[in-house]
Amino acid sequence: MGLISWQVAVEGPLLGLDHWARHAVAGLRHGLSSPLLDHLGAALSDLGGSVPAVPVLLGGGALAAWRARRAGARRWWLPLPVAVLTAGAIPLLIVPAKASFARPGPLGLPLTPEQWGWYPSGHTATASIAYGAAALLLGRTVGVRHRRRLYAGAGLLSAGVGAGLVWSDYHWLLDVVASWCLAGLVLPLVALLSTRPPPHPPRAGR
Repeated sequence: MGLISWQVAVEGPLLGLDHWARHAVAGLRHGLSSPLLDHLGAALSDLGGSVPAVPVLLGGGALAAWRARRAGARRWWLPLPVAVLTAGAIPLLIVPAKASFARPGPLGLPLTPEQWGWYPSGHTATASIAYGAAALLLGRTVGVRHRRRLYAGAGLLSAGVGAGLVWSDYHWLLDVVASWCLAGLVLPLVALLSTRPPPHPPRAGR
């Protein structure tokens, strides 16, 4: 993510990948001329909005806590604050970055006063972090087989949102890739917080 951010800041040669990808996708979209694919791209993009992604994260945390309590876990409540903290961290990470880089979107229009910029992709980051964190929290309460399905589902949703944004010409490719990288930094922290061992009891004196 650091390399991409540097290239965006200095408008470096790596941004040529964005223009190549946009041209290639535009040619494919024109060649296929499929309203179904266009609607699918827009629908996938919408999955990266705060609604439904954040409610899924909070609901996943609540369900994970409920399942942990039923299983008799000592700190069954832990998924709840982890989910809330993760949901609150998403805008704190994305909004300042968007405002700092103030990158115009693929259409090239100048930013209006109420716009923060396109880099990194907020929808991609929201989807990747929210769905990924929900899968991690729930994955602690299910068997290996279901855990793999949860992780695969979260990964597919994240990939689908990014692909939908690029297909619909809502974002540059590197906006999306940077947000995937950001999620790759955040989700291990979520996993760590949700599995922190309880403090050791004080040793009895002899």
